[in-house]
Amino acid sequence: MMRRSRLSMLTAVVAAAAVTGCGESNKYVAPPPPKVTVATPVQKPITRFFEATGNAVAVNSANLVARVQGYLQDIKYQDGDQVKRGAPLFVIEPEPYQLKAEQMKAAQAGAEASLKQLEADYQRQVDLASRQVASKATLDQALAARDGGKAKVEQAEVDTRTAEINFGYTTVSAPFDGVVTARQVSVGELVGAGTSPTVLATIVQLDPIWVNFTVGEQDVLRIRAQLAKQGIKPGELRGKVSVEIGLQSEQGYPHKGTLDYAAPMVDPSTGTLAARGVFENGNRALLPGFFVRVRVPMPAEDTPELLLPDTALGSDQGGRYVLVVNADNIVEQRKVTTGPLADGLRVIATGLKPEDRVVVGGLVRAIPGQKVDPQTQSASAAPAAAK
Repeated sequence: MMRRSRLSMLTAVVAAAAVTGCGESNKYVAPPPPKVTVATPVQKPITRFFEATGNAVAVNSANLVARVQGYLQDIKYQDGDQVKRGAPLFVIEPEPYQLKAEQMKAAQAGAEASLKQLEADYQRQVDLASRQVASKATLDQALAARDGGKAKVEQAEVDTRTAEINFGYTTVSAPFDGVVTARQVSVGELVGAGTSPTVLATIVQLDPIWVNFTVGEQDVLRIRAQLAKQGIKPGELRGKVSVEIGLQSEQGYPHKGTLDYAAPMVDPSTGTLAARGVFENGNRALLPGFFVRVRVPMPAEDTPELLLPDTALGSDQGGRYVLVVNADNIVEQRKVTTGPLADGLRVIATGLKPEDRVVVGGLVRAIPGQKVDPQTQSASAAPAAAK
């Protein structure tokens, strides 16, 4: 009996020890906080840009018309030629107008000869009247004849000049450097007849070229304020403000020009201000009618901007936000407002401080209100880390 009692006690002790050992091995141990990558915002002055859509227009474009009537005698260019100012393009039969000009010159010479005779007669009557040989009436008649002769000479000079101008119109020349479109008439065709002028072709200047765009009222106020800091007055904008453009098929804004014009008033119906840039276009990359992307760089602000990689930003119904790790390593959600991209980073306009630690990597492990193990790195390297 004693032996059985000792055996039972031993068994109970072993069982108790076993139970105690199992309880210690199943005790819950909390996992370590998840590791996330954090970075403070990059701080540096940036150049902001005003962006818009514009369209290219020719600096000069004119229809070449027949200003006198006649048969088209010659066409002195090939369709699409680049021509210089003053180059002859069309010839309308010049002989009738040349003869008319010569006829007016002859009539002018006759009027001048008659005036000489009338002047001599008048001087003769003046001399006779001074010696009381000729009457006052005779002197007055000589004076009137002399003055009539002067009027005829003046009229003859006008007629001669008019005939010469019409003779000059028989050659239609380029009014400026440009490209001439396909002709709209043929040799031997009667032009200049009828109530409306006959359009022979159109000439378009392609270099330089204009780009028209509009600026919203708020942007106008902001741009004027920044230009005022540089000492540039609204009436001194021409040639002092850079304008960059890019075609729809191009990357970036490869074409550089300057602001050429800004309207003196805002259109009340649209709330926008008309503006225009001018660009060199020697290679004809820009054609009138093209739609282009416009960018106007503005001076960098004196206060450095805060920048983060786009990968650190989230969005919900309330807008954009970032996840910030506070001093206790607890994740917080922070609402922010964003600005443009600059050097691959997004400008954070409001909602962030320079010393804030923003989660830029491991975002799926960063839960607001939970503790994390932050690993610091540079914000500029965050996009690569996010991959």
